[in-house]
Amino acid sequence: MSTPFDGEAYAARIAALAATGQDMHGEANFVAALVEPGARILDAGCGTGRVGARLAELGFDVAGADVDASMLAVARRIPGVRWYLADLAELDLSDTPDAAPFDLVVAAGNVFPFLAPGTGARVLERLAAHLRPDGLLVSGFGLDRAHLPAPAATVPIEDYDAWCAAAGLTAVDRRGTWDGDPWTAAGGYAVSVHRRTT
Repeated sequence: MSTPFDGEAYAARIAALAATGQDMHGEANFVAALVEPGARILDAGCGTGRVGARLAELGFDVAGADVDASMLAVARRIPGVRWYLADLAELDLSDTPDAAPFDLVVAAGNVFPFLAPGTGARVLERLAAHLRPDGLLVSGFGLDRAHLPAPAATVPIEDYDAWCAAAGLTAVDRRGTWDGDPWTAAGGYAVSVHRRTT
């Protein structure tokens, strides 16, 4: 990611949202419906670990990776998940307990708009390399300023799809929200599901 975060402040903001009764598990629920119980899942750009932690609670075998040490310090307080400090553009888990390919990689929370400029295609290559053949990549991010926090950059969905195709990932589904609402180009947010086919 291109911008460092304050992990403690971010975690506090998420906790405050959860305290209002807002459902904080839409991403995890969406992902859980796509794979078999106990599947291996990589939470790419895991931040403070909210999505990965929930997936672990649901019984999945989860690892998380993030480049921001402040965010990862918060995530590492969560048991049951293996957390890695890593730049997604250089991700290589071959010398870790997570060398085996994953059944699914999830990149929630506007991961792609926060990447360092010019690294999107490389990140898709590295994520695809960590998927088993036929494994799924799921990502969700805002497509316009109204659906992105500052200072995230907009990522045209056409560019994202081209990066996926170059990485051997074929489109399976696209939704407008993590709740599964239909996607429209005017909606401003996309949840994309791609499958590794090469």
